Amino acid sequence: MQLDSTAWIIAIYSPLLQVVVATFNCTSPTPQSLFDALEKELVRRKSHPPVQNFSKAMVISLDVTVVGILGVKEKEQALIMYLWQVLEWDIEGLSWDEKECGTNRVSILREKLWYPDIHISEFMDEDKSPITPYVYLYNTGHVYDDRPLRVVSTCKLGIYTFPFDIQNCSLTFGSYIHFAKDIRIVPSTTPEEVLRESLDVAQTDGEWELINIEIVPITLQIAVGNYSQIRLNTILRRRPILYIVNLLIPSCFLVTLDLFSFLLPPQSVDRSAFEMTLILGYTVFLLLMNDLLPDTGHETPLLNVFFCLSLALMVANLLETVFITNLHFHSSHYGAVPRWLRILVLQYLAVFVGLRPVQANRVTVSLPDQAQAVTASVISSRELHRVFGDLLPEKPADHALEELRKLSRDLQAIRLLMDYEVKGSKVSQEWKMIATIVDRLLFGLYVIFLTVSLTTILVIAYLSRFI
Repeated sequence: MQLDSTAWIIAIYSPLLQVVVATFNCTSPTPQSLFDALEKELVRRKSHPPVQNFSKAMVISLDVTVVGILGVKEKEQALIMYLWQVLEWDIEGLSWDEKECGTNRVSILREKLWYPDIHISEFMDEDKSPITPYVYLYNTGHVYDDRPLRVVSTCKLGIYTFPFDIQNCSLTFGSYIHFAKDIRIVPSTTPEEVLRESLDVAQTDGEWELINIEIVPITLQIAVGNYSQIRLNTILRRRPILYIVNLLIPSCFLVTLDLFSFLLPPQSVDRSAFEMTLILGYTVFLLLMNDLLPDTGHETPLLNVFFCLSLALMVANLLETVFITNLHFHSSHYGAVPRWLRILVLQYLAVFVGLRPVQANRVTVSLPDQAQAVTASVISSRELHRVFGDLLPEKPADHALEELRKLSRDLQAIRLLMDYEVKGSKVSQEWKMIATIVDRLLFGLYVIFLTVSLTTILVIAYLSRFI
């Protein structure tokens, strides 16, 4: 009796076991027989997800390989990449016997199968990917879909440290309509394996290089439900050699040449002509290299600031040269230096730039000590002989007295003239000293600017190598 019950159970559940193990049988081990059987099975499974229980989420395995970085558009904030995307999933209840049908794998049109609606959220252009209509279907019901993708995605680019910038652009893979309880996306490989494979198959060696890849499974939570997604973070680094050779080095040469213009005498007209030639050359250089500089509309690269400040210093140097040249040639016609300017420049700024104002020497003309007590109006003949002794010729005393008075008036006139010249020379010397201090101050600012700029560029370039 027990044996009859066992045989009855086997007889009842035998068709169900055949459904699980082998959904269909081939009449012969030929492709035609297999495809005829598949046609009937796939048609009725195409309209709905190939699951036997709706309470169980369908698992989609995703693998992505970065084949090439085609370009980065700073103005459009876009990244163009070439990828290989591999999707894998199982059609539950579909299988066949390899010996009966003659093969364990066939290629079949993608449109013949139910296909998951996996899309990239950052996609911002029409799909111009190469058309690959076939996928692999295994005898276990496993589907293997490998296709190339040309992705134009949006990416928030930061170009402040251009040309040593590093960008982190994300690609988010997920279902467009199915919730996480219906479709769950999982990565099939680790980030290290994806990075290694991407570097091995990379076909481009352009401006950008791939330095790291991160794969992060996430869940998008919105009001209507949750979506299962995978975020692929691609970390790119710009190769700066093109911009160093074409932008940085020529600019540093011109700015250094302008720095050496301080060695020319400020009163020389050649210095002004030299400065004007440098400004013209630097302006033409910036106009020619303008296409190499990125522009995002909301962020200015630090290199652009360096160029603007360099041009501003060149213009300031030219204006300062005109100012001090004017002081050197026309300072004798100026009035006395204002007290506040004398204190600010000649006392404080002079010490700051390492100069000391030169004190003007005052020239004083005076008669001998024995003649200081003798007035020109009352000099007697006896006093005249006592003071000058044998120096006077043998002439009448009145005539000698008249000559001495005339000599005294001439000496007074000479002294007044000397005092005027000495006073004017002192004022002119103070103005020239102010010009020298201003020239030294601008030279110091120029040196500080170049030192800080070059140090900043070298530090950014050094740090970018270790990220």
